[in-house]
Order: sequence, then structure tokens, then C-alpha cells
Amino acid sequence: MVRARTNPYRLVQRAQLILWAAQGMTNTEMASSLRLTRGQVRLWRTRWENAAQKFEQGESEGISDENLLTQIISMLSDQPRRGNPGKFSLEEIVQIIAVACEIPVTSGRPVSHWTPRELADEVIKRKIVPEISPRSVGRFLKSSNVATTSKSLLVKCKSWRSKSV
Repeated sequence: MVRARTNPYRLVQRAQLILWAAQGMTNTEMASSLRLTRGQVRLWRTRWENAAQKFEQGESEGISDENLLTQIISMLSDQPRRGNPGKFSLEEIVQIIAVACEIPVTSGRPVSHWTPRELADEVIKRKIVPEISPRSVGRFLKSSNVATTSKSLLVKCKSWRSKSV
């Protein structure tokens, strides 16, 4: 894994760290050589020590080399991060997209087609959401494949309405 040319750099770096730890290198030496903090070295050594018993058990049970390698790569990979929870519920997003399917003039908007700014103002006015940026509106429309240009939006909305009737 350390010598392979196609593995991600961090994965190779962590594998090298494990090899050096087995050779007795100190955390400070490894941190300096790999340009990591001692805390990062400690984290990966601890993760390896916790997982090593599982790997040994799998090896004694006859797990294939391919499965063992997959488990090792998984252990040396970053854990998924939580991130911030979404600010808008699915229901609110659906309502925003539904407003985008309406003709702006029916809402008293003096425009021929929705812009993210106009749409954001309208959904706030209708109290669908207390606040929303035009950028968020644009992301919702993009992820739902709804365009804000009048022709393509109306075509999509009309076809959607005819399917739901």
C-alpha cells in the first residue's frame, strides 16, 4: 500500500505511520517526518491498536487478503463527518419548488420569470420559511432540475401538473 502509486496521499501516509510504529519510531519522529502533529500520530496509532485485534481475528478465521485489505483501508480512511444539520425541512423545500412552478405575475411579481432573489422574497412573504438566501433557493432549484427561465420552467411545471391531475 505504501509503495502503490495510485493510493490517496493520506492513506499512504497513515500506512507509513503504522509501519514506522511497528519498527519502534516515536510519535515525535513520525510527526516530524510525515508533517503531522503528535496528536494526529497518536490518533492513528490508537485506531490501529484498537483495530489490530479484529484484523488478527479475521486473519485466523481465514478472511481473504482482499477483504482484509478492504478493512485496513477502511480503518485508515477518514470517518464520515456529521456536518451541520439542514436548515430547511423537505416539506419547505418542496413548497419552494412548487412556488417556482407558479407564474410570478399571479403572485403580484412584476417579472416574467422567477429569479432566485424574487423567489426568496416570495417564500418569505408567504411565510414558508422565516428567512432564506437567493443562493439557497438556487441550490434547491438546481438540485431539483427546475430552471428559473420562463419557458423551461413553465414546460416542466405544465408537464408536472398534467401528470398529477
